[in-house]
Amino acid sequence: MRNNFTCTGRPCAVTLGLTVAGWLGLWLAPLVCRAADVPPPAADQTVIAYRNALQNDRESPVLGDPHGNVTIVEFFDYACPYCKAVEPRLESALRSDPHVKLILKEFPILTPESLIAARAALASRRQHKYRQFHEALMAYQGPWGEEAIFSTAQRVGLNIARLRHDMAAPGIANEIIANFNLARGLRLFQTPSFIVGDHILTGPSAQIDFPAAIGEARQQRP
Repeated sequence: MRNNFTCTGRPCAVTLGLTVAGWLGLWLAPLVCRAADVPPPAADQTVIAYRNALQNDRESPVLGDPHGNVTIVEFFDYACPYCKAVEPRLESALRSDPHVKLILKEFPILTPESLIAARAALASRRQHKYRQFHEALMAYQGPWGEEAIFSTAQRVGLNIARLRHDMAAPGIANEIIANFNLARGLRLFQTPSFIVGDHILTGPSAQIDFPAAIGEARQQRP
């Protein structure tokens, strides 16, 4: 069965159902099957209904200002070229606006290695190196595989034996499952997907104007 999860911009012809089911349980198979008919993005009212899960999950990594008055939520995959391409502009937006909170939702939908990278990234939090590892994986441009993931981890100073051990923690699998459930509830089936404030950005990632979206979200705050 072919899934229709995509990187924003073009379909990614990758079979994921058995990969994800094998790692996280067969419960995910219905999500993969239903992804074949991709509906339009959720309306803002749906985003508001999921606001707590989007913004207050303590297991989701946070960059930028943890108390920022505007929140960006990104669903991403380390194998997604569009996620990598948009990363410099996202980082620039965080640097230029010190009151933005970026919440990262690991959403490994594209390759078997995507799931390994997501688990490793979440496990790196236990060594207080998530940001370094996340940025290094986003910047990585070579052949994509398990060796690349762990060599990148070693390069940023992670203890690999401890990292592999921590990757098996139930909480890490639970976080990824929660992200899949959240994406399904919001009708998000592509990477990258961004929510700024209570609004899903629906245009191609290459056309996103982050400062403008942040400014609009700030104006709409109650």
